[in-house]
Amino acid sequence: MNTPAGRSRPYHLTAVELILVRHGLPIRREVVDGPADPELSVEGHAQAQHLADYLALEHIDAIYTSPMKRAHQTALPLSKIKGLTPIVEPDVAEWDQHSNEYIPIEELKAANDPRWKELASGAWTSEEDPALFTARVIAALDRIIDQHRGQTVVVTCHGGVINQFVSHVIGIDRGQFFYPNYTSIHRIAASSQGHRSILSVNETSHLRGTGLPIGLFHG
Repeated sequence: MNTPAGRSRPYHLTAVELILVRHGLPIRREVVDGPADPELSVEGHAQAQHLADYLALEHIDAIYTSPMKRAHQTALPLSKIKGLTPIVEPDVAEWDQHSNEYIPIEELKAANDPRWKELASGAWTSEEDPALFTARVIAALDRIIDQHRGQTVVVTCHGGVINQFVSHVIGIDRGQFFYPNYTSIHRIAASSQGHRSILSVNETSHLRGTGLPIGLFHG
């Protein structure tokens, strides 16, 4: 579309709708060597299918995913419906990507595990420097935005990643400040001029009435 000299294209033609999706419920995994990197549980696969059915009627131009199994498997039902191959973006991997254990936070809370108290207090338990984690997440999502002007893009990723980017958009210095539910949807409008605004946070309508776990907070 051509526009008169000196005028920019209308916002809605250059803005990206960035849809960040947290992965479904994974299995618990603790290993001796190497990263745990758990796959989805039976419930997690069901959550991912409900997510795909919920987004089926929306126009989606591209699907990106973290390389971690729980995020990639979450993307697959939607990618099948849309006929889009998920693009792996290593820099939206979670801060715990190299950890040799993954225990769903709900299990930690139910057992009153000291690690739950650490997480609830905002303690950082990753070997990766928090500032470096924040920088790579923001840079990765900004790259995706730059590559898809005027389009709608889904990124299946992680609670920490979503927290970092949402806090960046709203301008607060608290990277981990809320709990994204499993397969929750977080919509952000992003212009090519760098403007960002939150459209929605923690959408989980697709899980209501399914009997599937949602997360710590069921709404």
